[in-house]
Amino acid sequence: MSKLQALIFDVDGTLADTERDGHRVAFNRAFAEAGLDWEWSVERYGELLAVTGGKERIQQYLTTDHPDFEPPGDRREWIAGLHKAKTAHYTQLIEENVVPLRPGVKRLLQDAREAGLRLAIATTTTPANVTALLQTALGADSLDWFEVIAAGDIVPAKKPAPDIYDYALKALQLEPHVCLAFEDSHAGLQSSRQADLATVITVNDYTQKQDFTGASLVVDHLGEPNLPFEVLAGETGGSTFFDIKLAQYLQDLRHSSRASTT
Repeated sequence: MSKLQALIFDVDGTLADTERDGHRVAFNRAFAEAGLDWEWSVERYGELLAVTGGKERIQQYLTTDHPDFEPPGDRREWIAGLHKAKTAHYTQLIEENVVPLRPGVKRLLQDAREAGLRLAIATTTTPANVTALLQTALGADSLDWFEVIAAGDIVPAKKPAPDIYDYALKALQLEPHVCLAFEDSHAGLQSSRQADLATVITVNDYTQKQDFTGASLVVDHLGEPNLPFEVLAGETGGSTFFDIKLAQYLQDLRHSSRASTT
């Protein structure tokens, strides 16, 4: 069996429930600041999450909800400016500790570091958003915990394309079979699986009804010793919360499954 060497994490919805109370609120604040009467409700934002990337989400909203809207100047530049304002509002919200890490995230990251596992980020959100969340939730030095932070427009195609995971794997100089990815959405799972990564899904309110066929494990959160997770799909070998032992167990299961089919 191959020994697990690295954990690769998505950010929004995986490390923290940032979508509803972070990004959505920040978008609405940016709209108001720009003199727009747009308001993304919790439900509407959930629909827009089918589109990955903030700038792409604004573009989709314009196409479907305001097809006759003509922004001043160049459309692409206007959207980029609106998204930049949204990012500033988002980082302020995060710095105010509005959005905490999900159960088990901090413990797992600390345990992984102690076990000598390498850590990486693979996300479509901007680097500024990643920095704000990590430093607020984990401390000023937490960026150094992650050997690779692949974020934003660093690759041309966003999830569900595999590009961001391919980039992270190349930067780590590791093959996918010695890594484990963590995601929260169908698009994220498509991205990681196309990069041939075994993937753990932690669902949230926006993603709990999505299709996670192909995931190694689907749970409601990573859990704590006193807060067990609910297993929605997959095997845990008796574990009631996610730890390094369970990560290696999933790694071994994957290799056993592949060996039996070859």
